[in-house]
Amino acid sequence: MFVFPHPVKAAGCERLFQEQVSSVDVANREQLVLALEFVREGDTLVVTKLDRLARSVAHLMSILEALKAKGASLRILNLGLDTSTPTGKLMLTMLGGVAEFEREIMLERQREGIAKAKAEGKYKGRKPTAQAKADEVKTLRAQGIGASEIAKRLGIGRASVYRILEDAGQEEAA
Repeated sequence: MFVFPHPVKAAGCERLFQEQVSSVDVANREQLVLALEFVREGDTLVVTKLDRLARSVAHLMSILEALKAKGASLRILNLGLDTSTPTGKLMLTMLGGVAEFEREIMLERQREGIAKAKAEGKYKGRKPTAQAKADEVKTLRAQGIGASEIAKRLGIGRASVYRILEDAGQEEAA
């Protein structure tokens, strides 16, 4: 059995920073922060794909500025781009703009589709999870349990507990 090396390692990188975050946690990118802190003058930050590095042109430009300030460059393997060259910088900026444009168009279509579905009565959104536990919230509150503890026990937000109690006329007891 032959084991293929990680593409970034195969590109000659000495240190590997790797993370997988959901779109919910995109703001919390510890490994990216560590990689940018680690980069030294003359280094090249190597990534496999542009969309793995930045979610917007603004974010990409801020990363490029941070690298430039340190005297480092960026290389994107699947595009064959290297920002240590003027052509690489130009192409990266253009591709980043196109990627952001595509994302905005996709979000616009999504919003239009949701509006159309709502108008046709087909889009209801997700079921309110906290409201399904309203009886449990009221029972626990009647037992003298506080809102924070109720929220913790039922796995819902504290604001949802207060909303349910307010709807039931028990908000002053919370």
